Order: sequence, then C-alpha cells, then structure tokens
Amino acid sequence: MKIFDSQSGLSFDFNEKHEAANISPFGFREYDARWLYPDQINKKGLEVFGYGLGQYISDVKGSGSSIVVGHDYRSYSEEVKYHVVKGLLSSGLKAMDIGLSVSPMVYFSQHHLNADSLAMITASHNENGWTGIKCGIEKSLTFGPEEVKSIKKIVDNNHNTKIENNGVYQFIPGVKDEYIDYLLSNIKIKKGIKVVVACGNGTAGAFAPELLKRLGCDVIELHCDLDFKFPNYNPNPEDLVMLKDLSENVVKYNADVGLAFDGDGDRLGVVDDKGEEIFSDKIGLLLSEFLSYDFPESKFVIDVKSTGLYFESSILKKNNCTVDMWKTGHSHMKRRVKEIGALCGFEKSGHFFINDPLGLGFDDGLKSACLMLQYLSNDLTTKLSNKKLEIKKTFQSPTMAPYCEDSEKYQVVDSIIKKIIESKEKSEQVGNQTIKKIITINGIRFELSNGSWGLVRASSNKPSLVIVIESYESNNEVELIFNYINELLDQTGKVGEYDQTLTG
Repeated sequence: MKIFDSQSGLSFDFNEKHEAANISPFGFREYDARWLYPDQINKKGLEVFGYGLGQYISDVKGSGSSIVVGHDYRSYSEEVKYHVVKGLLSSGLKAMDIGLSVSPMVYFSQHHLNADSLAMITASHNENGWTGIKCGIEKSLTFGPEEVKSIKKIVDNNHNTKIENNGVYQFIPGVKDEYIDYLLSNIKIKKGIKVVVACGNGTAGAFAPELLKRLGCDVIELHCDLDFKFPNYNPNPEDLVMLKDLSENVVKYNADVGLAFDGDGDRLGVVDDKGEEIFSDKIGLLLSEFLSYDFPESKFVIDVKSTGLYFESSILKKNNCTVDMWKTGHSHMKRRVKEIGALCGFEKSGHFFINDPLGLGFDDGLKSACLMLQYLSNDLTTKLSNKKLEIKKTFQSPTMAPYCEDSEKYQVVDSIIKKIIESKEKSEQVGNQTIKKIITINGIRFELSNGSWGLVRASSNKPSLVIVIESYESNNEVELIFNYINELLDQTGKVGEYDQTLTG
C-alpha cells in the first residue's frame, strides 16, 4: 500500500521489504534516542522505533492521537523521518509534518497546532553519522528516563511487527513564519547592534539571520549556509574551534557581540566585543540579574555544571530571588523549571529555558539570543566586555569529555563517587584544599573549602564522561583539581582520550 502527500511530495510505501530490524539498545539514552545511522539502527529499526513511540503515546493519550514531527538538515534526516513516521502511522497516530525545523520550532508547534505529542529528528551537535529523536507528550517538556525505558520495552517486544498504514499523515506548511513571530513577541531592542552569527552550517542557519535582521540588528553571517557535511566545524557552541572562529570574526568586523548556535538551534554561545568567550553559565547569571529587577522574587534553575557565583549574587539576593541547582540535561531542566515555577533555567551547555511570561518554558537558542540582545540594548553605552566585569572573576575549564563506553560510563562514575567521598572522609587535600561539600544529584560535584569545585558525570547522549572545573583562585588550581580527577579516572582503566583539553 502507498500513500502520497501532494504538499510534501512524500510517498509512503508500506510494501517495502527490509532486512531484520537492527536497534542498538545503547541508543535509548536518558531523555532521547541517539544512534549512528545506519550502523546502530537501520530503516526497519527506525520504523519499529516509530511504532513503539506511537504505541506509548496511544497508551497515554488515546488511540488516534496527534504528533508533530520535524527534522534537521543532516543529509539523512529526511530519510530517518520517513521511516519513523511510517512507524508512527502504523501505530495509528496522526502525523503532522512541519518539515525542516530547529528543535524549539517543534516544541513551539505542539502549542501552536495543539498536538498531543512531538518528535524531532536530530542528533543536535553530535558529529555527522549520528541521528536521534527527541520526543515528548506534555507541552514544552521532553521525555525523561522512565518514559524512554517504557518506549524501549515496547520496541524490544515488537522487532518483528508488521508496518502498515493505520494512521493519518498531514504536511503543514508555514509554521516557520508563526515560530519567528513568537520569537519576536515581547522583545524590543534598539536598532543597529552589530552581531556576528555563527551557525556552523547547521539548521539554525535557516532561521537565525532572518530573525536577527527582523530585530533590526546589523548581521554578519558566519557559515550560515546549510551544508550537512559541516565543512568548517561541528555546530557546537561549546566547541573551542567554533568559538575561536567566531571570536576572530567579532574582532575583524568590530561587532558588539558574537552569537553561536548548535546544530538544532536549542543552544546559544556568546562571545563579547573583544572576541572573548563568556561561558553560558555566566551569561545566565548576567541575564538572571537583569531580569530580577523586573521580576523580583523569581526562581532560577541552574545545572550542576554551572558557576557557583549564582549563590553569591548580591543582586539576586537584593531582589529576593532564589537559585535551584538541578540535573544537567534539557529534559531534566525543563521539568524542573516547570515544577518549581521558575522564570528561567540556565545550563552551562547553552540550553536556556525561558518560561512564562517571557516564553513557553522550553530550551530555545533563538529566543535566548533575543533576550541577550534585549539585555545589551538596555545600555548600549556599556560594552559587553565591560558588563561581564560586574561578575566576580573565576577560572573555568571548558567542558571536557573523555571517552567511556556507554556500557561502562555509569559504573565508572559510581566508582569515582565512592573514591571522592572517601577523600572527604579522610580530609585528603585536593590542591591545597579539603573537600567540604558533595552534591550527587547528577554524578558528583565536590566543593572545596575555598568554594572551588569539580564535577564528574556521565554524558547523557554520547559514550563519554563530562568533566567541568571552576576555581575561585587561579588556573593553576583548575589544573590541580583536574589532575586529581584525572588520576581517579586513570585508576579505573576504562577512560580514553579527551575531546577537549584545558587549553583555551
């Protein structure tokens, strides 16, 4: 059986013959799914995953429920979407396809189209070869570990299911325009801010330049043409290569600010007018302090990778604002923001969650850029490089990611937690300090007696660990904390090379 949609040009063939489903179990991660395609999941596997997702949605929302679906610009993303949608249709859902999208556009569309659920085909900033699916039911939220486990269970029991059309497919054009109108709502900035916008040839290139121009910015585009080969670098605003390129161009064009977006547009990176990166957790601190004047007594959520300076902010204290530390990960953070009614959430990776009345609560790099420009516009006489001086200087490492097998990374982190707890109990020194506090809501964050800290956790979406360090004293102390962590990791014998180092 075939069905054809004239608007999208897609023809779904339900008589296709495939090899047996191949679905790596390690693709089911904490809050989404990620595989190397087609090595770890094949076409039949994608259809079975779509079927399993659809069955789960039907169990929760009822048969015939609707799902909005979008995809990023990778060369194979439309093919991946095609097979996932076939599975969704086989489960009896109504699939509402909005075409090329950034992830936040799909989140927005669930509100805009009043859909029961969502699925975004993207591997975000992962290297080419990866694919993935971000899914959700409750508006503005994406699945957490329990939902992912439930879907995996359905998929595991249906590898041989027959894929046939039991649903409805509809292509919906024009959502991009509605989404950009949403981004522009409640945002007023002064004209002429010069912005270098870097998209790394990712999907945000189809959105960010247009948005910033409509805001009245003087826009210099840097690798904003869509190219799924990522010929310059991976679109990751935490990556030092992308940031170095952005920094050089901010200086070259004498721009006011540089903005970097990841591959699916839900994260933001910032470079100041001198070409110096400001880590996203400190951008979040600037924005939270800025917002606290108009929204006193607000709550803000930060992740365990973020600077401890939030808790020392005299401005947040003066405006009676509170700060809540929570698990890293866009799904965890979105839920926490909603759960405690926070105004915003800020994650060091650049996921910013802008909640009512400023936004809809989900992570959106483009909405975050609008808020950042509004912050700059509030006082154009002071450069961003001077504004950041209002924040106490600390010494931060980049986010480091040593390789560790998916099958071993959580056990490795558990062993590191035990060793660090032992260090605290024995009053052992890290550098010249003892460990005064341990936080284990997500891996382990250990704080030293002078306030400096280190973090070790398992990556939620790649076979690696995550290490972040902040010193209140010096780069030398950052290295001492790193050496302490690295020695513990070496002792496990299960950790490989780092994809970023302390340099830069």
